[in-house]
Amino acid sequence: MNFKVVIPARYASTRLPGKPLLDIGGKPMVQWVHERALQSGAEQVVVATDDKRIADCVSSFGGEVCMTNPDHRSGTDRIAEVARVYGWSAHEIVVNLQGDEPDMPSALLLQVAEDMHAHQDAVMTTLCAGLTEKAQLFDPNVVKLVTDQKGYALYFSRAPIPWDREQFSDQSMIPEQVTGFYRHIGLYAYRVGFLARYVTWPPSPLETIESLEQLRVLWQGERIHVSEAAEMPGQGIDTQQDLDRINQQFNKNVD
Repeated sequence: MNFKVVIPARYASTRLPGKPLLDIGGKPMVQWVHERALQSGAEQVVVATDDKRIADCVSSFGGEVCMTNPDHRSGTDRIAEVARVYGWSAHEIVVNLQGDEPDMPSALLLQVAEDMHAHQDAVMTTLCAGLTEKAQLFDPNVVKLVTDQKGYALYFSRAPIPWDREQFSDQSMIPEQVTGFYRHIGLYAYRVGFLARYVTWPPSPLETIESLEQLRVLWQGERIHVSEAAEMPGQGIDTQQDLDRINQQFNKNVD
């Protein structure tokens, strides 16, 4: 099974400007992400950016880069442009690896691509992991999800789902460790033919309320298959604290 990886990488970031170029252990973040993609066994890895500084950086370490429109609303829109530029066929599988995921295990890229290959009735595949901490369950920055018995997504939300009516009636009584809940891992695979349709759809009301672009897919009545991650993913880099944490982790591993 062949698949491609596209890494959307924007320079503009509200909380951490220039994020893809920030140093982690002597390399720019985007280089670590690129290496993760190569290790997955993908037949082609492309960094999609709208900024020449990022493009020059990727070229400097020998990566493949595609300059894209700066007006894209999401990484998925950016990937769709890459697919058009390269002329990829409708059946090609593409994995979306965000440019701020330097600690994403490469095995998960292969997993989500294989899941896409195995589920012809799904237009998108993604991953989840068990959520065990009360703090994460009620954290709106941690996206939760529920699926049907076959693993197809029913809903994604920043709110705790499913809502345990009995247990949640008094949050002070909820234990610090919880079970039966799942968090979404923002790694996706799609076929190129679906991307061409996705970009013609306007943002859905649910997507706008929750600020979750995958809800556009469910709003249109399409199916997303979810698998539990084969190994725990690292945390993405959104803040200076996240950057400090991963640098400390890197230095510890070197020592």
